[in-house]
Amino acid sequence: MTAVDLLRQQICDYGRRAVELGLVLGTSGNLSARHGDLVVVTPAGVALDRLTPELCPIVDVEGYLVEGETQPSSETPMHLAIYASTAAHAVVHTHSTFGTVVATTMTELPPVHYNALLLGGVVKVAEYATYGTPELAANIRSAMEGKQAALMANHGGVTIGATMAQAFDAARLLEWLCEVYVRGLSVGKPVVLTDEQLAAVVERSLNPPVFPRRNA
Repeated sequence: MTAVDLLRQQICDYGRRAVELGLVLGTSGNLSARHGDLVVVTPAGVALDRLTPELCPIVDVEGYLVEGETQPSSETPMHLAIYASTAAHAVVHTHSTFGTVVATTMTELPPVHYNALLLGGVVKVAEYATYGTPELAANIRSAMEGKQAALMANHGGVTIGATMAQAFDAARLLEWLCEVYVRGLSVGKPVVLTDEQLAAVVERSLNPPVFPRRNA
């Protein structure tokens, strides 16, 4: 099995998981993975839980179809824009419920939990543009700068990673953070962590406590 064949299988596997976890519905959402100058992407019009490897087309980084009988997702320009501006090797785009709620009501997701640092801190909401357009790709590219995640106004979310597993874990974390924030609003005003508090978390992670071993 070649590296590209493996990525095709991974996209099928994670596509099914995305549906099972409610991160996408129907044919919404899309995934991609990069190997060198080639990008495997989910096809247009196919539900992610019905994917098979041969259905996943391959494009090059310039957007030309290299292999496959199906057309690439309409969001392929957004994926390619992310690959052009980041070191990512995998992209996950979801229409998850709480992420979309935040994306329709906010300009950013504030860090209400320190795990937001795993996504780069504040998650920005990219300005609205029609799906599949160069405008949306440019907006996402800007919102993703220095981040592992972004939300798209009135649309959904997108996460990246060095591997498909990392990008998918980031998508799950983004949805969890959005859910915490939305549910927090139903109780009161969520407390946002300060820059100093977040810096202390970073310092703690760099210098974890060392527990002494009890002498026998």
